Amino acid sequence: MYVEAGKPAFTPSGFGPPLPYTAEGKRRVDEYRSLVGPDDNPGAHCLGSGMPESMMFSGAYPMEIIQRPEQITVIYEAHNEVRRLYFSSKVIPEGDRVPDRNGYSIAHWEGQTLVVETGSLKEQEDQGYPHSEQAHISERYNLTTDAKGRRVLVAQMTLTDPLFYTKPVVIEKKWRFDPKGILLPYECNEEAWLNRLDELRKKKAAATAAAH
Repeated sequence: MYVEAGKPAFTPSGFGPPLPYTAEGKRRVDEYRSLVGPDDNPGAHCLGSGMPESMMFSGAYPMEIIQRPEQITVIYEAHNEVRRLYFSSKVIPEGDRVPDRNGYSIAHWEGQTLVVETGSLKEQEDQGYPHSEQAHISERYNLTTDAKGRRVLVAQMTLTDPLFYTKPVVIEKKWRFDPKGILLPYECNEEAWLNRLDELRKKKAAATAAAH
C-alpha cells in the first residue's frame, strides 16, 4: 500500500502559479464556482473524485496497487475509487469506451517507467485541475527511495486540454510504500441508508397504529 509522501501545489487554494486557462475554460470554471458553496462537492454525494484528482489530491488517504500482466488496478481508500490501467491485451476499441470521471487508461512500460495514457474523460469543473471532455492525461511512474531508504513511487502527470488550457499542466506527486498498511472501509452513503431504514420503520409503525 502507498501513502502520500508529499503533496503537489493546489492552485485553486492559492498555492503555486495560476493555471493557464483559456477564456472558455475560465468562463466555465467561474460559472461552476458561482453556483456551489463550501459543502457542495462530488464526495458529499458519494461520487469519486475522478482524474486527476483521485491520483493527485486524495486527501491523504492511501492507495493499493494490484499488478497483473494484463492490468494494473489502483484502489484508493477515498470513496472506494478504483482505476484500471490496461495493457495491450486488454485494450478495447476507442468506440467501445464509455466516458467516465476516471477516464479510460492504457499502460505500457518504457524500461522501469510505467507510462499511462488516459482519455474518455467526462468534463469536470469540480476538481483542483478542472478539465473538459477533450482532456488527455499522461502519467509516468518511477520507483525510487527516500533519505531513510524507504521505497517511494514518483508520479508525474501532464494534463493537456485545448478547451481549458493554453498549455499543458504538469504536476508531480510522491507516494511512500507502507508494507503493513491496509485500506479501511469508506462508506460515504451508509448514514443516508440508515436514515432511510428509520424512515421506513416509522412508516410501518404508523400504519400498524392506524390499523388498530
